Amino acid sequence: MKKFIFNIFLISIISIIFLLSFYVQAQQYPNRPIQLIIPIPAGGGGDVISRMLIDDLEKALGQKIIPVNKPGASMMTGTDFIAKSKKDGYTIGYSGSPIIYSRFTLPSGLPFDPNKDLEPLGLHVFFPIAIAVQVESPWKTYDELVNYAKKNPGRLRVSVPGIGSTASFNVEIAQNIADVQFTIIPYVGGEAVVTALLGGHVEISFDILGKFKPYVEAGKLRLLATSRKIPFFPNLPTLKELGYSMDLLSGWFGFYAPAGIQENIRLMLISAVEKAVNNPETKSKIENLGYVVEYKKPEDMRKLFLDEFEIVKKIADKIKLQK
Repeated sequence: MKKFIFNIFLISIISIIFLLSFYVQAQQYPNRPIQLIIPIPAGGGGDVISRMLIDDLEKALGQKIIPVNKPGASMMTGTDFIAKSKKDGYTIGYSGSPIIYSRFTLPSGLPFDPNKDLEPLGLHVFFPIAIAVQVESPWKTYDELVNYAKKNPGRLRVSVPGIGSTASFNVEIAQNIADVQFTIIPYVGGEAVVTALLGGHVEISFDILGKFKPYVEAGKLRLLATSRKIPFFPNLPTLKELGYSMDLLSGWFGFYAPAGIQENIRLMLISAVEKAVNNPETKSKIENLGYVVEYKKPEDMRKLFLDEFEIVKKIADKIKLQK
């Protein structure tokens, strides 16, 4: 009996020591550098703008932020790494809407559950998707383009950065709400989508607005519509502004931690992300590249994910994409 009581006492002491050490560690957070996983190749748009927030994050957290690129599988290699990282707050990551699309486009599906394995820390930025044509084209407005498409079903070719991209889903949305039919020509991302338009291989391109911006400013391309209002093209309309039933989807990115991190660490990271995203100087630099910086709280970020998932799922079912 005495031995049993002693063992219980010993286990209790060990448990208290463990909990105290865990508490002290959490209280001291962060006491070493934090790893930021970026699931995008170095130099990519998302990589560039995520790194632009590092100084602000370091100031807010008082620790060095070390960026680590882990590209692959439509960003899901790095995002999976975030989801399965140690839950101590020393590994966070940058990811977003590609998680939705990869659910339907990757043959093997996702190796993690976005709702259970990832903890949103705050949304950072939207990547508006624009509809572009050559400046010499006969279509000065989106309605003119739609009217032509109705009279000539399938004749207009549209370049997109791959089937299953945000842009290709937007073509499906545009066709559905305007009752028109385009011929979709997928390219392997990068500048190929824009090059195809400039070279006259297609009549229309759907892609990230920032890619079109320099060619619009050079007088080579014309933008007809956007998925989201953007400061330096204030007169560029969204589809809802033109009277259609819904807007196009935008790509978006934010910060995540693995689900299950301690609450006070989670709140500290959320506060740091909010401060970094809302820095007006950094925000201006990022928006000049063609993006829209808009902070959203973690709960709003989760709602955005769920709402867009339902939209994408309906389209994926209709066009029979891989599930």
